[in-house]
Amino acid sequence: MKQKHFYSHLVQVNDITLDLAELDMTQEERLKLLALIDANVHSTVIDTILSELSEEEKKVFLKNMISDDHEAIWVHLKKNSKGIEDKIRLSVENLIKDMRQDIRRARLKR
Repeated sequence: MKQKHFYSHLVQVNDITLDLAELDMTQEERLKLLALIDANVHSTVIDTILSELSEEEKKVFLKNMISDDHEAIWVHLKKNSKGIEDKIRLSVENLIKDMRQDIRRARLKR
């Protein structure tokens, strides 16, 4: 079974999902927040990658992404950006850390 995103194996959002479960909100609100989290993670990953690539390499990456060819994406990224997996992990970890702090502050305000 193909993963949702080419970077899914690098990204863990379980903790933030559990944090959201502790907030007093409807299921619809929780699903909307999870969708926003997913969109923010996706934007962070793409930004991290694009900041590492030349203009020509960006075109190849985006072509591979549009075709949803996970293998071609990783071959290209590993060839053109040293340590890209670690950079993606770190940028997403920082994003999730910030989001979790926001959730904790929201929980304390109630």
